[in-house]
Amino acid sequence: MLLSWRALHWKDLTPEILYSIIALRAEVFVVEQNCAYLDPDGKDESALHLCLFEENKLIGYARVFLNESPCIIGRLVVHPKYRGKALGKKLMQKSITAVPETKEIFISAQEHLKGFYESLGFSQSGKGYLEDGIPHIPMVLPPRLTI
Repeated sequence: MLLSWRALHWKDLTPEILYSIIALRAEVFVVEQNCAYLDPDGKDESALHLCLFEENKLIGYARVFLNESPCIIGRLVVHPKYRGKALGKKLMQKSITAVPETKEIFISAQEHLKGFYESLGFSQSGKGYLEDGIPHIPMVLPPRLTI
């Protein structure tokens, strides 16, 4: 499996890559998770888009908001055919390293993935809630470097 990573800003997304991102997010979040929600939320323009490719096929994706305080990682997704290969963990680690070490990171985690995110250093930071009908919890990763 020949994998490659690309970190792209809005202006660097080609129509083909943007289409692949939207298609993958829809396949997993809308169809697989049976969650009707408006994915184009007007926030993609201010995000860093981390894309994992096998050859030219998008198989993993996350968006990172570096200009928020705390920084936010979201829309983490791995193509269903590529699960079970620790790609979600690699994608999350890559997302974390995209954030300056002095900044806290926030995620809105699906509740059933709490242990996965805890294994990466995140901890729950509040009560659970429903987001688009799916149980979520707020989680944070403290700054990794103190000044």
